Amino acid sequence: MQATKEKYEISKDFKYIIDEFADIKVMRYRFDHWKSLSLRQKHLIYHLSEAALWGRDIIWQQNCRYNLPIRKALENILTNYRGDRTNKQWQEFEVYCKRVFFSNGIHHHYGEEKFFPLCTKEYFMKLLEQSSKGTETAKHADKIAEWVYNPDIAPKRKETDKSKDIVAESAVSFYNGISRKEAEDYYSRFIQPDKKRPLSVGINSVIVKTENGIEEKTCKIGGVYSKNIEKIVENLRKALPYCENEKQKRHTELLISYYLTGDLKTWDDYNIEWVEENEAKVDYISGFIETYLDPLGRKASWEALVDVRDEDATKRCELLSQNAQWFEDNCPINPLYKKSEVKGISAKVVDALCLAGDNFPSPPIGINLPNSDWIRKEYGSKSVNIANLAHAYENAAMEKQQSVLAEFAYTEEEKQRAKEYATLSNDLHTDMHECLGHGSGKLLPQTDQNALREYASTLEEARADLFALYFMFDKKMIELGLIPNFEVAKEAYDSYIRNGLLAQLTRIEEDKDLTEAHMQARKLIAEYAYENSDSVIRKTENNKTYFTITDYQALRGTFGGLLTIIQEIKSTGDYPKGKNLVEKYGIKIDKELHKEVIERYKKLNLRAYGGFVNLEIEAIRNEKGEITDYKLQYPDSFLAQILHYGRTYSFD
Repeated sequence: MQATKEKYEISKDFKYIIDEFADIKVMRYRFDHWKSLSLRQKHLIYHLSEAALWGRDIIWQQNCRYNLPIRKALENILTNYRGDRTNKQWQEFEVYCKRVFFSNGIHHHYGEEKFFPLCTKEYFMKLLEQSSKGTETAKHADKIAEWVYNPDIAPKRKETDKSKDIVAESAVSFYNGISRKEAEDYYSRFIQPDKKRPLSVGINSVIVKTENGIEEKTCKIGGVYSKNIEKIVENLRKALPYCENEKQKRHTELLISYYLTGDLKTWDDYNIEWVEENEAKVDYISGFIETYLDPLGRKASWEALVDVRDEDATKRCELLSQNAQWFEDNCPINPLYKKSEVKGISAKVVDALCLAGDNFPSPPIGINLPNSDWIRKEYGSKSVNIANLAHAYENAAMEKQQSVLAEFAYTEEEKQRAKEYATLSNDLHTDMHECLGHGSGKLLPQTDQNALREYASTLEEARADLFALYFMFDKKMIELGLIPNFEVAKEAYDSYIRNGLLAQLTRIEEDKDLTEAHMQARKLIAEYAYENSDSVIRKTENNKTYFTITDYQALRGTFGGLLTIIQEIKSTGDYPKGKNLVEKYGIKIDKELHKEVIERYKKLNLRAYGGFVNLEIEAIRNEKGEITDYKLQYPDSFLAQILHYGRTYSFD
């Protein structure tokens, strides 16, 4: 990773927000413990980060088959165009570039819909012609412009309208020329070799229609995305000598073997070794992991994360994991769906050092892996709260005078409670969601882990959220010293309802539905509570709509009841019931309310979405060329980093 100039080193007047465009703000995150790391640990971080960054082209291809040639065209223009860069047309073109780079493609990273340049097609063609002479881009300029501007080409990254063929109509590259029925029929014929330990079939592959019929092609060296995976493996091998213990070395070797073969049993073996390794300070994630992007919820997007444990903050997570059995035993769900013995839940707070693939530039702030239910049951899970990202969001908000809280909170009491307790309540909710929520409950022996299909991700995120919300108001939280009082829990409830019914709607274009799983989950829970409980009421003052809570204990009961319902749906694989719950509460938005929320938000001059540039690492060498140390740098240009990545971590 190439370093930026010395002047971008961290300082007392450190600014988090470095760019704003469209509905997006780009931030920097801090890492304050670099000097405390050993040279061996820094070597490990460097090579793991290089492995992560070499995988970035995979997510671009997964998101849409047109993305890479479009990105190359944009990079050519930004690098080579020698004309006027001050006029309105250029400015609109540059905003489009930033939106594409932020979304890893031509579709909105949350809303799924295709977006378009505000500069004219004629101007875009002029830029292409003047900047791409003699390149592959020049040969296909007409096609590229058509892909960019034609609204009928790849209109949705992931189609969610169930009246359509959600596989055939999605732009994602998991299925090439395949209908939903063909995809489901293909996988219905697969027989699990061990039903108690089912393989994650299809997670790392694409299926295509050929003259010989439907074929599955695996992501591995010699298969799909081979060039990128070769570079990932090359750098993972360089990391091996610097692993902090034998178990970390072993799971890294297994990951390398998995990338070489694509073997799903090896993937499970790797996850078991990874989840059982909890001593190393440096950790990482790499692979085809989350299935949110697949309309059928089977195939996974590629992602990577390199992180370092925050020792002090981890103590909070460890306290939760040590009491995981108590939370499982006291969960309000049917005892049939509880784990009799909670195994191996480890939890930690980390600081990120490299984000890549589907984690860049807009990552989650909490992760709980692995996703395989049987591994969770037999070996446990690893919960990760990414503290420096969460704190970057908080500090970035303080750089703005206007706030979502001031606009959408109903009472001064709510506002003051948020100012005092929001950081703690957010951290705890994330910890409990990841550490306890995802790791709770069990499937019945006869339940297929893919039974909930396209609704699985939404229901799982709702289940984990509800687990956290329910226990936030338990006296056990005070007994453990996790919260000083229930004002923290009240703040968590206030913010969840306010976000689920109002604030998150600022992220969605008018007349659009919710399509992203986490947003659907929040809407499902908040809407269910509003419609099925008197504890959440709607207020109108000065032509503005608010939602406020009248009875927090009653609302806790509602959350517990909904958790019971969703756990039963998951444990039994009740697809019709899950479908009904999501479609009734989680997708459709009241049009008048949505219009009002957007108009109020526009007046705040804020950006609904946020993401990050990565830290950059510079090797320090002695006279012999030997690396004696590494130095962190803090870039201040989103475009500059993206163009550097395009030059360094991709293939022509």
